[in-house]
Amino acid sequence: MTVIYSLLFLLACSSGKNDPVDKGDVSGKADVVAVSVSGQPGAYTFNTTVSSPDEGCQQYANWWEVVSADETLLYRRILRHSHVNEQPFARTGGPVAINQDDIVWIRAHMNNTGYGGEAFKGSVSKGFVKTVMPEGFAAALETQDPQPGKCPF
Repeated sequence: MTVIYSLLFLLACSSGKNDPVDKGDVSGKADVVAVSVSGQPGAYTFNTTVSSPDEGCQQYANWWEVVSADETLLYRRILRHSHVNEQPFARTGGPVAINQDDIVWIRAHMNNTGYGGEAFKGSVSKGFVKTVMPEGFAAALETQDPQPGKCPF
């Protein structure tokens, strides 16, 4: 009898009914999920789609950026507010002064957890693929200008 009650207890606990509501990404990191590029050498426009666990001003993706292979910040698109009800969301930015064969990284940043989500790497001529950034890649850029202002909502 004790075994039956134990099994029923285990089944009840693992049923998912008392589990917290799934909020999507629980890593606290922003992921780049798509990248498209238009324009011409020296003046490309990036359309970048970001998925992030935004909760309001206390936690939101506050920028995405284009970084060269040698860890130079080429462009940063400041995201001025949270996107709680718009996930994933796409924003365009540029011009980015690169040539079609330059290898670059496109990554996103969370205001409270920094870098670390999925990124894209590639070139305009060969395309971009989802990849995981090496640990610590261009970490010093986090404090470089431009920086976002106060989050309004």
